[in-house]
Amino acid sequence: MSFIKGMSLVFFVLLGSAALLVSPTVLSAEADAQAKPEEATQTLRALGMTQTATRVIALAPHLVEAMYTVGAGDKLLAAVSHSDYPEAALALPRVGNYTNINIESVLRLKPDLVLAWRSGNGPKVISKLRQLGIPVYVSEPGNLLSIAAMLKDVGTLVGGKNTTRASNEFLSKYEALRAKYKNKKSVSVFYQVWNKPLQTLSNKSIVSDVIDLCGGRNVFGESKAIAPKVNVEAVLRENPDAIVASGMGEERPEWLNDWGQWTSLTAVEHKHLFFVPPDLIQRHSTRLLQGAAILCQQLDQVRSDNILPGFTE
Repeated sequence: MSFIKGMSLVFFVLLGSAALLVSPTVLSAEADAQAKPEEATQTLRALGMTQTATRVIALAPHLVEAMYTVGAGDKLLAAVSHSDYPEAALALPRVGNYTNINIESVLRLKPDLVLAWRSGNGPKVISKLRQLGIPVYVSEPGNLLSIAAMLKDVGTLVGGKNTTRASNEFLSKYEALRAKYKNKKSVSVFYQVWNKPLQTLSNKSIVSDVIDLCGGRNVFGESKAIAPKVNVEAVLRENPDAIVASGMGEERPEWLNDWGQWTSLTAVEHKHLFFVPPDLIQRHSTRLLQGAAILCQQLDQVRSDNILPGFTE
């Protein structure tokens, strides 16, 4: 796989992960059909809209997923490349990729709302669309809890029939995982995004939030860069309990096995070289909790092997 494709993957996961203090309130089931009118009005007003959108273009795969999750996939006019979930999204026309939007194609479709991704699409595209009079909602999920907030925002703007239910289900699953793993013995983790160059993610990424949820510790979490390049010597010094790889597809990357030559690594000695499909841990959708569940089970395997200093069940 080329370096360019690898770097494209790295960019795709670079979203900030600032701390978000949320005390989620579970709303009543009766509110599932729509958000509270006053909340919807405020959100619509903020974007200069007088009614919920019926013609929507989503400029990032996670926003496409959000539309289907809140029950409004039928209002999508188009998407960008890599918008491959759910299956219905594959049939949507494309208006470019998340870093290169065809503005003319967007205009021809006459959307009454565009859903944009700040880090991916960039401020120039967002500003241009707004200058052309198109309401633009800007998404920038900073951590797991902010995904629930994004679902509410999107659902409110498009009149999603499953908005509150989808948000509450996400929060419920999140809280279940948090409760299960918050008191577990800490497991040190090296999360490997790519092999050449050897690259990881810091605590500024949402992936690190997933590691934390599972009771793990990102060994390069304090790095200043979001996606720092590291070397083998640095990994050897950190000596992680587990190495978790992503890659570009649904299959475990072959380069994960390259660590086998470093037998002094605790993760290698105990065969704790794991893989989580990137779409389940790097895409900012509700499926992140599926990836979290996989990672949490993997870290529990490390704990069950009883290799951690001072470990007790």
